[in-house]
Amino acid sequence: MDSQALMTSTPSGMWWRRRTTRGGNLSAAGGGGVGATIGASTQDSSKMMISTKQRLLTPILILLICCYSIVTAANNDTTVPCLPEQASSLLQLKNSFINNANLSSWRAGSDCCHWEGITCGMASGRVISLDLSELNLMSNRLDAALFNLTSLTNLNLASNYFWRAELPVSGFERLTDMIHLNFSHSNFYGQIPIGLACLMKLVTLDFSSNDGLYFDEPSFQTVMANMSNLRELHLDEIEIFGSTWSVVLADNIPQLEILSLFACRISGPIHSSFSRLRSLKVINLGYNFGLPSKVPEFCAELSSLSILEIAGNSFEGQFPTKIFHLKSLRTLDLSHNPNLSINLPEFPDGNNLETLGLAATNLSYHIPSSFANLKSLKRLGMSTARTSKELPSLLDKLPSLTELELQGSESGLEKAVLSWVGNLKQLTALELVSYDFSESAPSWIGNLTNLKFLWIWDCNFSGSIIPYQIGNLAKLETLDFRGCEFFGQQIPPWIGNFTKLANLEMDSCGFSGSIPSTIGNLTQLESLRITSNPQLNGKIPQSLFALPRLENVYLQENQLSGSLEEIPSPLTSSLLCIDLANNQLSGPIPKSLFHLTNLNYLILESNKFTGTVELSSVWKQKNLFVLSLSNNLISLIDDEGETVPPYLPNIKYLYLSSCNLTKIPGTLKYLDAVSLLDLSSNQITGAIPNWIWENWKGHLNSLNLSCNMFTTLEQSPSLVIVTYLTYLDLSFNRLQGSIPIPVTKSSEVALDYSNNYFSSIVPNFGIYLKNATYINFSKNKLSGHIPFSICNASKLVIVDISGNSFRGSVPQCLMESVNLIVLKLRDNQLNGVLPENSRERCNLQSIDVNGNQIEGKLPRSLSYCQYLDLLDAGNNQIADSFPFWLGILQNLRVLVLRSNKLIGTIRGLKGCHQNCNHFKRLQIIDLASNHFSGNINPEWFEHFQSMMENDNDEGQILEHTTNTKIALLYQDITVVNYKGGTLMFTKILTTFKVIDLSDNSFGGPIPKSLGKLVSLCGLNLSHNAFTGHIPSQLNSLTQLESLDLSWNKLSGEIPPELASLTSLAWLNLSYNNLTGRIPQGNQFGSFSNSSFEGNVNLCGRPLSKQCDTPCSTSPSASAPSYTNSFWQDRLGMILLFIFSGLGFTVGFILAVWFQSFCHIERWIHKHQ
Repeated sequence: MDSQALMTSTPSGMWWRRRTTRGGNLSAAGGGGVGATIGASTQDSSKMMISTKQRLLTPILILLICCYSIVTAANNDTTVPCLPEQASSLLQLKNSFINNANLSSWRAGSDCCHWEGITCGMASGRVISLDLSELNLMSNRLDAALFNLTSLTNLNLASNYFWRAELPVSGFERLTDMIHLNFSHSNFYGQIPIGLACLMKLVTLDFSSNDGLYFDEPSFQTVMANMSNLRELHLDEIEIFGSTWSVVLADNIPQLEILSLFACRISGPIHSSFSRLRSLKVINLGYNFGLPSKVPEFCAELSSLSILEIAGNSFEGQFPTKIFHLKSLRTLDLSHNPNLSINLPEFPDGNNLETLGLAATNLSYHIPSSFANLKSLKRLGMSTARTSKELPSLLDKLPSLTELELQGSESGLEKAVLSWVGNLKQLTALELVSYDFSESAPSWIGNLTNLKFLWIWDCNFSGSIIPYQIGNLAKLETLDFRGCEFFGQQIPPWIGNFTKLANLEMDSCGFSGSIPSTIGNLTQLESLRITSNPQLNGKIPQSLFALPRLENVYLQENQLSGSLEEIPSPLTSSLLCIDLANNQLSGPIPKSLFHLTNLNYLILESNKFTGTVELSSVWKQKNLFVLSLSNNLISLIDDEGETVPPYLPNIKYLYLSSCNLTKIPGTLKYLDAVSLLDLSSNQITGAIPNWIWENWKGHLNSLNLSCNMFTTLEQSPSLVIVTYLTYLDLSFNRLQGSIPIPVTKSSEVALDYSNNYFSSIVPNFGIYLKNATYINFSKNKLSGHIPFSICNASKLVIVDISGNSFRGSVPQCLMESVNLIVLKLRDNQLNGVLPENSRERCNLQSIDVNGNQIEGKLPRSLSYCQYLDLLDAGNNQIADSFPFWLGILQNLRVLVLRSNKLIGTIRGLKGCHQNCNHFKRLQIIDLASNHFSGNINPEWFEHFQSMMENDNDEGQILEHTTNTKIALLYQDITVVNYKGGTLMFTKILTTFKVIDLSDNSFGGPIPKSLGKLVSLCGLNLSHNAFTGHIPSQLNSLTQLESLDLSWNKLSGEIPPELASLTSLAWLNLSYNNLTGRIPQGNQFGSFSNSSFEGNVNLCGRPLSKQCDTPCSTSPSASAPSYTNSFWQDRLGMILLFIFSGLGFTVGFILAVWFQSFCHIERWIHKHQ
């Protein structure tokens, strides 16, 4: 488990990165840069102007409220202390936080109106403002006690961490006095609750940067319907979907001033009614990727507009130049819209533009000389591929420019001359993206002595070295190399020169060697990320963990080895996060790791650690929230047993896969924060305890007990109530009885019960799984009809109920589902016809009904499934002809129809020329054991373009993703006759290409066009009636591993060219009418008699039948000529002895002459 999997990533660009806040160790662990960054991120850019304003407005608002309370209290001549029920609710809220040290003022018996972050109405004693922002609080839930504070007008929980807790379904509707609500950067998850629609007094709403939140039921329109007082709306990274958002805002929030919908998956175009929002000052629609329209002209009429952020979309056409002339405009970010044409206007003196993003756009080559009038410009992003040569001189005239992003060509790395950048000595931040420095390293960076932040992304340094001049940048605070090509280079030792460096990142750069020990000199380092460098090896320097300010260490996915040293002074260490996953680290896990009192994350999975780990040492770490010890060589010792330990940890995510456990650790039942538990691939036996569902029903989100030896569930429940469960994996155990169906409120659910002995399921299970996206009941002992209630699970994306004993017909709803992409019903007893599928809305990618009793014809509606890549209807009773109509499916890769009742011929494709792309991606076609007959049209094979392409790579696995919030991969399987046996391939590589037409009645010659399928791995034409010679063109099949032409009527010689097939591992030419010498050499020397038996006129190894003479390369195919040559050879020997009586010399000459005459006669007979 990568720690980044729990976090979010952000797009490229220096002012597109997330800022670090207090408690920033968690947000920093996410994407892009970590630690302090320059400027404002795209999602925060809408707050650049506002952040100061908000900080002023909120205290002013609170001050006014307090003044009002004072006046009211003065009129009443009283000051009311905090009401007891208010204090009680606050203390309950405090106890819900795992680390509440920052709430030390919250003490029972004291006046809560004087507590940290609390403001009360002085006349009422009720809490009117609760501001807990940036206190680094952590919790697994939003406690319901919060909603007892019904007088709240201001609530701010921003920049805390709620561990993807779902917002309560009810409660918000009680906070009807709310004016300002801010839950940003708090890691909430799930549906936006309907209660928000009741907050009609809201002026500010900020849920930004909670990338697990979304609008569904209720919809965005429903929640916004009553918010006519709203002035500021921040919903960055909240999934909104759809194209009606602009109409919803225009119709319901007429006075909106600030709108930030960064990365909300909204689509366009922007409706004209949006122009009614004349008060807009900030618009941030960045990185939605679904706005394929023109930038509206009416934006130029928004006279108050100060910030316009539309980067990372699909805008096209001409950008309205008038927008540049808006006097209030300070920030304009148009970057990463490659089809957006931009012509820069003449800029007058006094222009106030401060931020301008033009990178990766269709910017006009001409840059006006008046560009130098942008004296206030601080931040600039541009592409250098199509810009004027005057750009360097113009930038030199911008005195305020301190932050510069330069991007090379979108189509490939650009070899640009950027030495002029070294003259911009006022720069404090520089980002370089997509440049080729292989011939000339950017040593000029060393001239930028004021540089504090340096990002170099996706650049090529393969022919040069990292400029040592970078090591002289004494003020550098952030250094970030990402996706660069430093292959073969070591991390330079001068990396230890930076006395002020706080953030260092070297991700996916191909570094080799070891981490230099000089890294221990970075005394100000707070975050280190050196990841995904497959050649980086050696030990981790012990001095690294001794750095006094170091909080985050990410070294995953390298080849680091050796043992870890003990960490000095763990009790005073600042370390918060350590991720060493996917390396080659060995030896025992240092005990000092479990004494790091501030540690939040410890991820050591997928290494080679050995020894034992006492779980009692883990339970003592109160601040540890994520622990992964999975996939090592360690053994866990549960020395606490069933006793309650004196310390209880607050672990939220616990990964203990492959840790040699034989029982579930007893202490787990006492933990009240566990949201994810992975105990897979251990040796745990017995029953799954009931306390898992009872004790954790309010917070368990994911449970993986797969690959153990569980035999039953305690009390054998058919339903288990787990309110927020989203993922349950009980696969590969020995579980019996009824499948336990979870009763959950989660918006998505994924369930895997495969490879057990479950024999029953509640018939109405589908009504409990309305939000299920993935269910796998395969390889159990389920029987009867497929319960019709499965139709209630209408959100299903992947269904696998194969390998059971279900009978009856296939439920029509499964074929008609518009969400389903994988339907796997193989190896049951289903009968009837396969139902018609949804036509225009079919999204099926994989259909597998192999091994049933399906009858009738294949539904023609399958031709509407444009995404279908696998169709396996083999081993049924389908009576049809070959489905040529499937050829229009451009993604079809696997077609298995073996062992049915298919009839007819394989003709050419009518009206389809050779380049019409029918079946162009087909890689596996299995029509074996049907009733096909006649000659195969040679042109048919010439449509298999995928088989004609030489595959030089390892190929990709044929798999499917759910593309939902619970991202799951599902891999297709197939069974083929290959190398003489029946093999199941649990992974289908795109490079695996097979044709099996065996056991039919095909006749005529084998088409020579097969020789064009150069990437074919297996060819089986056995048990047919093919005649004629084996085509010598088959020698072009250089990747062929298995060839079966047995049991046909083939004649002639085996083409000697086949000996060049060096990949051929299995050959069967038996039971034909082949003649002559078996080719020798290469793979032919490894085949046994069985490959050639049943051909009476074949000779040579490995058969015992030898050919006539060593000099005969290929005996004639004619049996009479063989007999003649036999007697002619022996007659020559007899004459030699007779003629020797005439004298040796005369006799020898006559014998040789007679033998030559016989050879000539034999040659004439052969060629007649």
